[in-house]
Amino acid sequence: MITAPLAAPENDLQQAVLVLRQGGVVAFPTETYYGLAVDPFNSQAVSRLFALKRRPAAKPVLALIDGPARLPLLTVGIPKPFSVLMTAFWPGPLTLIFPALPGLSPQLTAGTGTIGLRISSHPLAGQLCALAGGAITATSANRSGTHPAQSEQEVVGQFGDEVDWLVRGGSTRGGLPSTVIAARQDGGLALVREGVIPLSALAVSLGSQERILRVEP
Repeated sequence: MITAPLAAPENDLQQAVLVLRQGGVVAFPTETYYGLAVDPFNSQAVSRLFALKRRPAAKPVLALIDGPARLPLLTVGIPKPFSVLMTAFWPGPLTLIFPALPGLSPQLTAGTGTIGLRISSHPLAGQLCALAGGAITATSANRSGTHPAQSEQEVVGQFGDEVDWLVRGGSTRGGLPSTVIAARQDGGLALVREGVIPLSALAVSLGSQERILRVEP
């Protein structure tokens, strides 16, 4: 594994982007934990990511975008209630599940026809995403079933040299992961996972707690 200096100046992020373009895997900090980035449009890179994490094929992988203008790269449309949540909580730890653009790797979507997207509020994650063309994967940096890496040392401890590049960002906040929301067919919203952003905050933004349904595991 090659690591960037702690300050992670732009030339180091550019090197991370080069790794992504070559089909490599980059570990990088987010506002919650370290994530693993590959080019979401490179099916071989996505396959490598699943093998690296030992991730079951039935579990999809979320992606980061660097702004709402990138949504057409990955989704066919924006469910109406999402617009309010995007305005209120993006950039931030809110993952919204959109209808996936046809042609995306079926591993990204796990055959669901949907894809989880968010905009990170971490400056390094945002810069990396922008330099990489506006979209990268952002699954947590961990083997499936283990705790996500919260620091550079934990990334190295879990993956060693199996990750091609590590963008150093110090320790991340950890704690709860991003909150995940899906759109229901009846126009309402489903709370898939309550994380950093609580249900109460989402309800305030939407103006009605009845618009959200808590999903049982």
